[in-house]
Amino acid sequence: MAHDVSVSQQSGHGPAPAQTSNVDAFRAQMASKGWMVFRDVLDEAFCRQLIDEQEQATRRCREIQERNGVVNRMEGTSHHLVVFEGAFIRFLEELPLHDYLTAYFDDGPYILNSFGGVINFKSKTSAYVGAVHRDIRSWSGDLHLMMNMLVMLDDFTEDNGATWFLSGSHKYAEKPSDEEFFARAERALGPRGSIVLFNSNVWHAAGINHTDRPRRGLTPMFTKPFFKPQFDFARYFGDERGAGFLPHVAQLLGYNARIPATLEEWYQVPEKRMYKPGQG
Repeated sequence: MAHDVSVSQQSGHGPAPAQTSNVDAFRAQMASKGWMVFRDVLDEAFCRQLIDEQEQATRRCREIQERNGVVNRMEGTSHHLVVFEGAFIRFLEELPLHDYLTAYFDDGPYILNSFGGVINFKSKTSAYVGAVHRDIRSWSGDLHLMMNMLVMLDDFTEDNGATWFLSGSHKYAEKPSDEEFFARAERALGPRGSIVLFNSNVWHAAGINHTDRPRRGLTPMFTKPFFKPQFDFARYFGDERGAGFLPHVAQLLGYNARIPATLEEWYQVPEKRMYKPGQG
């Protein structure tokens, strides 16, 4: 089931608001299926920019993977793309579907857990994303700890490996067998610029690309602020750079949910604490 939503991209002005009726429909579908497709969210020009920068970042990640001996099942993958800045920082500045993310996290704040990318090449099944999996290590049941986002930078079709989702599988902890999964799973189909939001408890798998063209996507993940992110973005960028981010980008990068490392940092009035009030 696709849900059509129009989200305008306004550089530097923050996320665009969603209609209340759309958010209500989203809540209902997330409760039942655990995932939803939003069509035509990003415009063509921004998709092209993201594609170009994803390809550059993937090459740089591959160099590090090869240098450190972690090439197994990593082809076409890239991780923590925010460190490459450019279009990826712009994506956070204009964060699409912000109201839906907020609704999922019980109308509370959230942070960026990771920001990866996947290029699905023809007939390649070796990358880890092709296995049936979910992206939260421990099943969280009705507690909304993590939300996945899948950004379609190409049309997602049955031929080029559109992602499989097992609707309703967020409701139980046990992993289905591959036979059960592929007998019941559905494909997330959509044109370039569409986005999938899904409960991180949902079992899913990338499909096999049978075409001669790569199928590219981005995979940001978001969590409640007290959930440990996969990458310390705030430490990477530092305090001086952090002061220059838009407030909601600083929130996403974890600047408001940091852990003190000295007693001097610990003993601070609320407005100066590293873990700010209101973060859950």
